[in-house]
Amino acid sequence: MGKGLVVSVLDLVGMRAGEPAGSAIARSVDLAQHVERWGYARYWLAEHHSISGLACSATPVLIGHVAAATKMIRVGSGGVMLPNHAPLVVAEQFGTLEAIYPGRIDLGLGRAPGGDFQTMRALRRDVQQSGEDFPALLDELRTYLGPEKPGQAVKAIPGQGHSPRTLLLNICTGPRSFTAITFARAKACEVRI
Repeated sequence: MGKGLVVSVLDLVGMRAGEPAGSAIARSVDLAQHVERWGYARYWLAEHHSISGLACSATPVLIGHVAAATKMIRVGSGGVMLPNHAPLVVAEQFGTLEAIYPGRIDLGLGRAPGGDFQTMRALRRDVQQSGEDFPALLDELRTYLGPEKPGQAVKAIPGQGHSPRTLLLNICTGPRSFTAITFARAKACEVRI
């Protein structure tokens, strides 16, 4: 594509009526290979749970599968809803992906609850979580992906000190936005770990 407009894909891994998930995933891999040849910059996979017709609930697994089938395109999440996951697990998953595919992995993070109440409740570590604890979860994730600190008891291995490119996705929605963590009015901003 040359210099100028950067073009990317955000894939929800849609399934056709009656189609098995494996077929939809294979089609996504084929699409990733095509857009890589066409010069696209990145291929991101969404995270959606308990939605008929979408095969994108295991985003890190899909990222690894697509990265294995491509050579240079950046592959990542668009995005992992951090309140739905333990930050240590996210750090280990994306640290592992970064170790296997160095310089090609993007970790897009969001704070939306995602899905209906029953699905949200099934995903949450704590049913009282509302997304308001996103800054604390982000700080915890940064601890696991950043350089090891003296006396740090819990480490992401792999992951510690080998962070993938990390971006915050559309986190500011009103007066209660996360200005305390300096990402005011961000639609997608890179986080330096």
